[in-house]
Amino acid sequence: MGNRLSKIYTKTGDDGTTGLGNGERIAKDHARMEAIGNIDELNCTVGLLIEYLEDDLYMKLLRGIQHDLFDLGGELSIPGFTLIQEGHVEAIENALDEINADLPPLKNFILPGGSKAAAQCHMARAICRRAERSLVSLSKAETVNHEASLYLNRLSDLMFVMARAIARANGGDEILWDSKRGQD
Repeated sequence: MGNRLSKIYTKTGDDGTTGLGNGERIAKDHARMEAIGNIDELNCTVGLLIEYLEDDLYMKLLRGIQHDLFDLGGELSIPGFTLIQEGHVEAIENALDEINADLPPLKNFILPGGSKAAAQCHMARAICRRAERSLVSLSKAETVNHEASLYLNRLSDLMFVMARAIARANGGDEILWDSKRGQD
């Protein structure tokens, strides 16, 4: 691939608009740009999560998710274009089932934490939920790939289960919410 960005600043966005992949210009605060921005932030957070991991346990899975998220951002930058398919959702569901199978049943609410990596995974979960909400907002005004919404929904579940597994790795513990704290 040749040089795509020979000059980083273009000044074309100085008027508060940004260009989409199809050449259309829209406001930087448009619901489409909000969704793209949230997905980009999620991708950055997943990248940070990878750096917090102490072993390769989930690295390949997370790198694949980063590529999917980049594809999703690209999909949203060209209205009507679709990259995320049913197979992407199924892959997340399969990973979710595999990781969850080794965890004990959930009997309490869990607070973010347990390790730096587990806390970062919870951060990715929360940002993923925001990205999903922004995609839902966009879908109220424009047609959005339904598989993309399903993907983000399943991905937030995967991040939750992965956070549990990461917190328990190497003898660690999950932090359980104490509903009776301070009532003694």
